Amino acid sequence: VERKDFETWLDNISVTFLSLTDLQKNETLDHLISLSGAVQLRHLSNNLETLLKRDFLKLLLPLELSFYLLKWLDPQTLLTCCLISKQWNKVISACTEVWQTACKNLGWQIDDSVQDALHWKKVYLKAILRMKQLEDHEAFETSSLIGHSARVYALYYKDGLLCTGSDDLSAKLWDVSTGQCVYGIQTHTCAAVKFDEQKPVTGSFDNTVACWEWSSGARTQHFRGHTGAVFSVDYNDELDILVSGSADFTVKVWALSAGTCLNTLTGHTEWVTKVVLQKCKVKSLLHSPGDYILLSADKYEIKIWPIGREINCKSICLQPRLHFDGKYIVCSSALGLYQWNFASYDILRVIKTPEIANLALLGFGDIFALLFDNRYLYIMDLRTESLISRWPLPEYRKSKRGSSFLAGEPGQQKQISVSKINKNKK
Repeated sequence: VERKDFETWLDNISVTFLSLTDLQKNETLDHLISLSGAVQLRHLSNNLETLLKRDFLKLLLPLELSFYLLKWLDPQTLLTCCLISKQWNKVISACTEVWQTACKNLGWQIDDSVQDALHWKKVYLKAILRMKQLEDHEAFETSSLIGHSARVYALYYKDGLLCTGSDDLSAKLWDVSTGQCVYGIQTHTCAAVKFDEQKPVTGSFDNTVACWEWSSGARTQHFRGHTGAVFSVDYNDELDILVSGSADFTVKVWALSAGTCLNTLTGHTEWVTKVVLQKCKVKSLLHSPGDYILLSADKYEIKIWPIGREINCKSICLQPRLHFDGKYIVCSSALGLYQWNFASYDILRVIKTPEIANLALLGFGDIFALLFDNRYLYIMDLRTESLISRWPLPEYRKSKRGSSFLAGEPGQQKQISVSKINKNKK
């Protein structure tokens, strides 16, 4: 058939085909397919694949509808989809809710005020990298802060700054990111320390607590009354209260500005190695939201004292490594990790650690917990209750009051950071 005659025939057939019903069109196609050979069927197959595919993102659907469809895909699949085309990458990268949810599921702390979707996609990629580093035991770096000339016993971390107290009769404030010493003042022997921008407060092996001024190094207040070393201190400027726990088995409540002892709390049968002054976030029989609570811990029990009503003491008898956020109390024991509801004092959860015995609690979050033993720092995924990573610890000398390891505060992206001081070296 000549080309011109073929085109005329094809035009006539096309006009007739378009006038048929759907059923007639289907019958016509079935008949043509039955007459086709291998070459025609291969040609039909190749073209049908292209004709039948519909790129729903290229159809310019409303972004809200595209986002709704995308959120049903898991993040790893979405990352693969970003490779399909520039349009797909642009739309997927703009879906804030998808990437925020992905970050939350990995344990990242989300700031809802940041609505930049590309930011959260980058955060997710960073989180994936961090999880891979945890699994490969490559998530941590160890560095040393050189400056003390004797044993470092006291540590306190806040907002990128680390305060250290030493047997060399000094306290130093360090910028953790640079390793530089910001302040250094002469003190007594430090067994405990806490600080803010203006002052450090130190507990000492000389049985006293002292308040100092960073800028001048002067001692502004001296708290005398304990008959044993002071192993833990906490304070609140708003309440004008300082609390201290001692080897004399007591907890003392002080007027921070005046230096006078307001109350001495007894009942512990071991050294009081930890005191925490924290605002309550839940309602219970003894406490209301907003009330300040004092928790004190020794080797065998945790005591809960309502500030102003310290006579109403509640005890929890387990070996503690104390964590309290205003809603939940968490401690470690030889049996595992225990979590209590502060409103009811009911045990919410017991996490066994059968792989390794006698792990001490260092930090407890929504997704991860930090634990350690004599050799390693461990990361536990609280969703699976399994240890996912570990990091070797520097050598340290154990004592009855425990060890001087502490967890840094998590940043906006909830990266786990740890500050460690070797107590046998500078």
